[in-house]
Amino acid sequence: MEDNAKVLILMGSDSDLPVMEEAAKALKNFGIAYRMTVASAHRTPERAIKLSSEARGNGIEVIIAGAGAAAHLAGVLAAKTTLPVIGVPIDATPLNGMDALLSTVQMPGGIPVASMAIGKAGAKNAGIFAAEILSIKYPEIADRLAAFRKDMAEKVDEKAKKMEANC
Repeated sequence: MEDNAKVLILMGSDSDLPVMEEAAKALKNFGIAYRMTVASAHRTPERAIKLSSEARGNGIEVIIAGAGAAAHLAGVLAAKTTLPVIGVPIDATPLNGMDALLSTVQMPGGIPVASMAIGKAGAKNAGIFAAEILSIKYPEIADRLAAFRKDMAEKVDEKAKKMEANC
């Protein structure tokens, strides 16, 4: 846990860690300090509510919440803070994350949650989206995002040139 954390990453179960580590990796790549822990909307609701309601006072500026199955975590957190909450549906059930996706995306009007894709790609995008939100306030993060996008485009161009050369 970092004292200067700007992002709080929560997951409903420790079994969600392999997915949510993708959000942490993305944040690390942009030099963004984060705090990561487990809090369940169903098994430890008081803990989840406390973390969310105290987040702003603890210097947190964005919350990322990953959960599978009923996936109520992001909504519970969003109900207790005015910080942006990014939901990551996790493919933890026989429904392959569709249940979690629908639970995350179908928030009632007035309590928004930004919903990402199911699984690791969604967690990675949650970290990048958190960086985009923070880049409004922190120019150094905006610069890192621009460099990331440029590097990504250059890698695609290199692969395309190699492919074209082999045709």
